[in-house]
Amino acid sequence: MTTLTPLYLLAAEKKSAEVTDWSARIAWVIGLLLFIALVYWLMRQGWKWRASLQSDLPGLAATPEGFADDETLLTLEGRYHASTTAGQWLDRIVAHGLGTRSRAELRLTARGLDVVRPGASDFFIPATALREARLDKALAGKVLPEGGLLIVTWAHGGTLIDSGFRSDHAAEHPAWVDAVNRLAGAPAAAELTTTPTEGTAR
Repeated sequence: MTTLTPLYLLAAEKKSAEVTDWSARIAWVIGLLLFIALVYWLMRQGWKWRASLQSDLPGLAATPEGFADDETLLTLEGRYHASTTAGQWLDRIVAHGLGTRSRAELRLTARGLDVVRPGASDFFIPATALREARLDKALAGKVLPEGGLLIVTWAHGGTLIDSGFRSDHAAEHPAWVDAVNRLAGAPAAAELTTTPTEGTAR
């Protein structure tokens, strides 16, 4: 004859489902959110500090009157990546919105280079301020494939600036290098340090 197991023994054998420690989980999530907020705040403070150091940089030039009627040498649609002090690929310039990455539409004429940036500040580089153009792969800490960046070097308020652009069609880059260098008179490369090196950030 089979002995039936009492019901209270069967109940005792069943394991209770683990109870989630919601207080610990909520505390962990709150701690993570506070950490992310702190990192974001420190980044903003660093950005503001860098902008204050660059406060002596004059405001950017606006597109001159009648520029739309000028003969177009080249146009480009792509992205504006960043600007740095010329020859110092890690020394990002953030004053006057130059630190903001954005879409960009470039138009080159005999009067200069017009940079239109939807959602960010537009600026104009007069032909007299252009110094040279080259292909590179790194700027402001961002590294791309070899020749992936069109770097335009220009003078502004006594500062030489490297501005990086990337066309939606990278095959356009060499034509831009030739055109900008012809317009600028292409100063000797020895005047600028163009090879990215470690430890050049301020």
